[in-house]
Amino acid sequence: MNHEKTLELDQKIIEVLKDIYDPEIPANIYDLGLVYNISVDDQGVAHILMTLTAPNCPVAESLPVEVKEKVSAIEGITGTEVELTFDPPWSMDMISESAMLDMGLL
Repeated sequence: MNHEKTLELDQKIIEVLKDIYDPEIPANIYDLGLVYNISVDDQGVAHILMTLTAPNCPVAESLPVEVKEKVSAIEGITGTEVELTFDPPWSMDMISESAMLDMGLL
């Protein structure tokens, strides 16, 4: 897959991730900083490394499934692998400035 196509798919993935919200915090998972890495391999498989706000997060089971389903629906994506990590642990410092503004924290 060429570099331009990969960048285009990365942007589409980011757009989809910005439509997925953490139910406990009024911001999307991308702007919350829960997504650590996005890559698309030569076969069109998206690899997403993400975390949760806490290991015992109530959506620990459903949020990765939602990410996988919605990213897999993107045209050009042939599959999606979502990996959860807690290293480094998520903190409020990872929230984007725009999300901080939306939540009234700035």
